[in-house]
Amino acid sequence: MIQAIIGPVAALLDKFIPDADTKNKLAHEIATLAERQVHEIALAQIEVNKEEAKGAWFQRNWRPACAWVCVAGFGVNFLVSPLLAPFGIIVPQADTATMMPVLMGMLGLGGLRSFEKNKGITR
Repeated sequence: MIQAIIGPVAALLDKFIPDADTKNKLAHEIATLAERQVHEIALAQIEVNKEEAKGAWFQRNWRPACAWVCVAGFGVNFLVSPLLAPFGIIVPQADTATMMPVLMGMLGLGGLRSFEKNKGITR
């Protein structure tokens, strides 16, 4: 995205600044400023994440709680219900069409979390 902005600005520099050295210096400063801005935004997000991690128990653990709800729903659908059906006990099914996108998203995030734990980045 930054390159998409810098390109038109560099084209404007070509029109208004005839000196190549000055033009290159300004283009470099603009690119550096944009990269610095992106870096500052990333650092600010890291600080927000740190503060959120210090929050209350539920604030820290909503992902695991959501995962356990999905696991319980799948357990009912694929273990409890099929095992009880031969005995005439009908157990209502959980809606997996609703749970599946949530679980798949969490599993993708879970893979990144495992990578972080494996590398020793987080506790």
